[in-house]
Amino acid sequence: MEISSIKEDNKLTIALTGKLDTVTAPDLDKEIDENIDGVTELVIDFSQLEYISSAGLRALLKAKKIMLNQGSMVVTGCNETVLEIFEVTGFKNVLDIQ
Repeated sequence: MEISSIKEDNKLTIALTGKLDTVTAPDLDKEIDENIDGVTELVIDFSQLEYISSAGLRALLKAKKIMLNQGSMVVTGCNETVLEIFEVTGFKNVLDIQ
């Protein structure tokens, strides 16, 4: 998985390419932890993400919990496979998916 992030003022956009799974979820956690200070708007761009596992869902939940105290979080660009995983797991009701 590749991660690219752009921080503009208090907005952080993180774009993921590839698969978010057990191997790569710690990389997303680290990226968020290193850049989240002062962020009030977190955008996670999944337009190039192929797949997400339970470890990836856990990383998103961790980010969501942080942002509940700091501002807002949205997930954008989900493909049908990822949307189906969000639907089946109930994450569709937990995350702001655009």
